[in-house]
Amino acid sequence: MEHASGRPNWPAGLSPYVPDSLLAVAAAGVAVWSVYHDETAWPWWVCVLAVATALPLPWRRSRPLTVLVLATVPSLVISVVAHSANPQVPLSGVIAFYTVAERSSDRARWSVLAVVVAGNVLGTHSPNGAFFSLVTSVGTFVFGSLVRAQRQLARVQAERARETGERAASEAARAVAEERARIAREMHDILAHAVSLMVIQAEAGPVVVRNDPDRAIRAFDTIADAGRDAMVQLRRVLGVLKDPEAGRELAPQPRLAELADVAERVRGAGLRVELELPEERGGLAADVQAAAYRIVQEALTNTIKHAGADRVAIRVRRTGEVLEVVVSDNGRGVPPAADRTVVGWSGGRGLVGIRERAAACGGRAEAGPGPAGRGFLVSARLPLGAGAKVEGVGG
Repeated sequence: MEHASGRPNWPAGLSPYVPDSLLAVAAAGVAVWSVYHDETAWPWWVCVLAVATALPLPWRRSRPLTVLVLATVPSLVISVVAHSANPQVPLSGVIAFYTVAERSSDRARWSVLAVVVAGNVLGTHSPNGAFFSLVTSVGTFVFGSLVRAQRQLARVQAERARETGERAASEAARAVAEERARIAREMHDILAHAVSLMVIQAEAGPVVVRNDPDRAIRAFDTIADAGRDAMVQLRRVLGVLKDPEAGRELAPQPRLAELADVAERVRGAGLRVELELPEERGGLAADVQAAAYRIVQEALTNTIKHAGADRVAIRVRRTGEVLEVVVSDNGRGVPPAADRTVVGWSGGRGLVGIRERAAACGGRAEAGPGPAGRGFLVSARLPLGAGAKVEGVGG
């Protein structure tokens, strides 16, 4: 096994100089054995030269060319003064040449190979010896080149794995951010709508409880209904947060049919509500229905809190492969300077949420003054995705 850097995975704390030193001892032993067992009794300094051929090997990884030269010089001296005592292919030379083939630059590798091949051909006394030297040298070079290619492949794979890991981490972080934003929108829409209805009813309570007890009872019923609905939806959202195994299917997925209940609660707050829903809701994707529901809910919340209106109209129509959502009121509207469309939209978190919900479905949304500057109008166009999850007819 190797690191991406090409350094073998030695046991913890073991320097690569240790195995290379052991290689040097082995190469020196082979060289001395060759001198000692030669037919000629050579003087002691020949053994010293044999040992010298292996001495540079511990530094072969950091200085491959230098080590090859230092190992070759004493070997050449032995070859000249004590030819029979020199092995046909010195082990130290094979190790040093392999290291050059594995670790040096392409220019250095091929230059050294050319010199070694020429030396084998010109410096060997017999054709058989030359052939043996060539096979050994070229084989060593090929083996070192294969190891070099394998190391480069390992580096590439490690780099790809690192990039893949970084992309996965980035995508996971983006998914977390998107999920947090989605949950924030859900929490905002649920709480803002319910609390707005409850506040309006609670503020009117002290007045109507004395003058119109029946209306006061209806107001308290509306408060209770809004609170219960908010609690149910909040439990579902919090269930997703508490359970790491829970999927998006546990999150609130309101449908268009439930807008009738929303409209009824708003009527309890004193507004006249006109609601128009498509009779045929088969084929409407769940995410499109949920987006339309939340857009209407947020538009009604803004009407209750800011518009000062007494009438609001909700129209949800299916036109071809587009679901059109329009919510308009007869309130005070906005100053002309505050008119915004989705291109330059500013405003509160709720209006931003409307835009985000529409964009998440591949659609767009606009908000601004109604016709002739009267009231306020929110409109959205949501494409009906062909591959999305489909709800049954009638929601």
